Amino acid sequence: MRIKAVAKHNAVMLTAFAAAAVTMLFVPVDSAYAGYLDMKTLICLFCVLAVVCALRDVGFFYILACRIVRVFKTSRMCILALVYISFLGSMLITNDTALLTFLPLGYFVLSSTGKKKYLPFTFIMQNMAANLGGMLTPFGNPQNLYLYTKYGIPTAEFLRIMLPPFLVSMLLITVCCLFVRSEPLSVSGKAVEFKPKPTALYIALFALAVAVVLRVFPLWVGLAVIPAVLMATDRHALKAVDYSLLLTFVFFFVFAGNMARIDAVRDFFSELMDKNTLLYSALSCQVISNVPSAILLSQFTQNYAELLRGVNIGGVGTLIASLASLITFNEYMRHEPKGAKQFIVEFSAFNFAFLAVLLVIFSIF
Repeated sequence: MRIKAVAKHNAVMLTAFAAAAVTMLFVPVDSAYAGYLDMKTLICLFCVLAVVCALRDVGFFYILACRIVRVFKTSRMCILALVYISFLGSMLITNDTALLTFLPLGYFVLSSTGKKKYLPFTFIMQNMAANLGGMLTPFGNPQNLYLYTKYGIPTAEFLRIMLPPFLVSMLLITVCCLFVRSEPLSVSGKAVEFKPKPTALYIALFALAVAVVLRVFPLWVGLAVIPAVLMATDRHALKAVDYSLLLTFVFFFVFAGNMARIDAVRDFFSELMDKNTLLYSALSCQVISNVPSAILLSQFTQNYAELLRGVNIGGVGTLIASLASLITFNEYMRHEPKGAKQFIVEFSAFNFAFLAVLLVIFSIF
């Protein structure tokens, strides 16, 4: 039972391991394997995840979200607030972490006000807000961090590439939320003690992590300072880091590196990328998810602008298009175990509609 539970919790990591293992049958281990790993991505991701865990431990995100939500008095405005918090959170703390932080808040708000009928819609909008909102920053989505470091994309150019799809996505999600009935409600929650000193310290560490990602400081500064401070102040944060996500990246690096060395695979993907990088990168996400798509397809194209847009837009669609979507589905099932069919139908309708609209718009313009 324990092994089954661990396997279920780390399904994506185990899938990545299996994929890497299969490619190793075709490309035996040699000295080139060492070049597969992108240590910049791994170090930056570790630093961001560690500080976010520390901020969660002091209740920073929960307090911030509750204070914002209490300002709004209707179901429509409250759902918009939850969605916009997910937008903002994904830009700052990654899409996965934003959902882990704010989906429980969404359930609390709707259940405590007797509005659970809006739970599937709210979770779906929060999920798309996190996936599509995270596209705006280099550290918002894991695939962004990888492509940002691999291609050495200047920050200003990154923002120029991703701002149009971000704005269109934000507009589409906002319009969808405006169709929610404006029913009066009140939100009340348990008191959480605000801890100013550790919160200020961890905000400073988060600023350092962001500065490392943006290449303001060298990698070794973040790797030396952040773990050292957390060892002294919050060891639990270091234990709580999603190391399975880091291992998932390692296995995907091996998988992508080996695939790029298989002649038939290299020729096939090179031809697809030459035809339409945006379309085929988005479609590949529907089958193998956006992070492995970014790692794999980056071996076959230098058109990083279209690849960036493709693997971010491709995060909507199927449940496996993004790890964040699986997080959302699991959280929903935890609260509504009999609602899988309704959720999947509604999830698919919204996600494929968004995928189609975004692909059409950015294929034309």
